Amino acid sequence: MTAGTRAHDYRELDVPVEGGMLHVGVWDPVDAGPDAPTVLLVHGVTASHLAWPFVVDRLPGVRLMAPDLRGRGRSNEIEGPAGMAAHAADLAALLDALGVDRTTMVGHSMGAFVSVVFAHLSPDRVSRLVLVDGGLPLDVPAGLSTDELVAGILGPTAARLSMRFAGPAEYLDFWRTHPAFADAWTPELEQYLAYDLVPDGEGAFRPVTSYATTADDTVDMNTGTTLPDALAGLRHPVRLLTVPRGLQDEPPGLYAPAHLEDLLGEYPDVRHERIGGLNHYTIVMSPAGAEVVAGVVREELAAS
Repeated sequence: MTAGTRAHDYRELDVPVEGGMLHVGVWDPVDAGPDAPTVLLVHGVTASHLAWPFVVDRLPGVRLMAPDLRGRGRSNEIEGPAGMAAHAADLAALLDALGVDRTTMVGHSMGAFVSVVFAHLSPDRVSRLVLVDGGLPLDVPAGLSTDELVAGILGPTAARLSMRFAGPAEYLDFWRTHPAFADAWTPELEQYLAYDLVPDGEGAFRPVTSYATTADDTVDMNTGTTLPDALAGLRHPVRLLTVPRGLQDEPPGLYAPAHLEDLLGEYPDVRHERIGGLNHYTIVMSPAGAEVVAGVVREELAAS
């Protein structure tokens, strides 16, 4: 498999973590020496490391690392529980394996929550945080069951995890009707989606992320104590990017204005920007969105 651009050499490797092997994509800059800045990219709840090529394209001279979080992509055979702390431990093992002492982190969606927790548990490994449509608490009612919580936040994104497909062509056709990508269908998106599909053992194909893993992570980041503890101890410079449209391209997105205002009042050190014209997916997986994210990353690298 190839990914990235002419400005980077792309490689894949597996890193030992608790319970198995974490699959990682690395984009090494071709025109930079060993002192090139590094950025750790952390994807969303049902995504993979191939959510990031648009952003990578726009960061020449930067070394970028992105795992398939446990339970996703080619890290889907790791045994043991998920949850924000487990993902954070995996990221520490990744940095150790690649010889990276400290890095700027960029987290999208659930990856932003993981990034906040990692920065709290391993503060000396992080210089700055960029949170992309995630990382601060979502506005969810208390007392929901696991299924209600997952359905309320993820909706059809979670429902498709139990679906079966004849093959990659049918899976791509399923996604072509998705409102979030109506004006943002690209070859890079097709590669990302095809990577998500694996045989189900009975002659069909299924999305690689399990519903159980998604549910565990969703519950942990919305009802557990790990995230509140991490936010209470937040001490790194943080940039938060939010968008006005959600997973189905619907307004007001994950962070409605009133809820967002309350959050920014609670966390006044977080520097926030609302990015118009994009949805939860296209802020990362489209040229326009990636240009914004990459610009912020460049600013944070310069500041660090």
